[in-house]
Amino acid sequence: MTSAAGAQRFDWGNTSEVTVSLPCHTANMADKEKKKKESIFDLSKYIDKPIRVKFQGGREASGVLKGFDPLLNLVLDGTIEYMRDPDDQLKLTEDTRQLGLVVCRGTSVVLICPQDGMEAIPNPFVQQQDG
Repeated sequence: MTSAAGAQRFDWGNTSEVTVSLPCHTANMADKEKKKKESIFDLSKYIDKPIRVKFQGGREASGVLKGFDPLLNLVLDGTIEYMRDPDDQLKLTEDTRQLGLVVCRGTSVVLICPQDGMEAIPNPFVQQQDG
């Protein structure tokens, strides 16, 4: 026998009726909206625009941003990876590698910047050596 609000009544014979309250939770849209993670970055203004991405470990790539999620997983199209110098892993070479459509894992992304707003400059912290 069932009563309202999720409580069930059982008839135990000669004993009095016992009411057992069972937890009842239904997920509605409001609960799902609360659980949905919200990113602190708004990358929507960079959709369909070229961006440059730096990753943990020193890799760099550029491509057109096609999509992203709150965890900063990125989808890049027409992606180009910039190769590093085998002797000095901190230096980029002129060599590139065409990757095409790429999904970048958000946990490895260190930096995202627009491609048109990036310009190479000499390192101001390097001491000039007079020779």
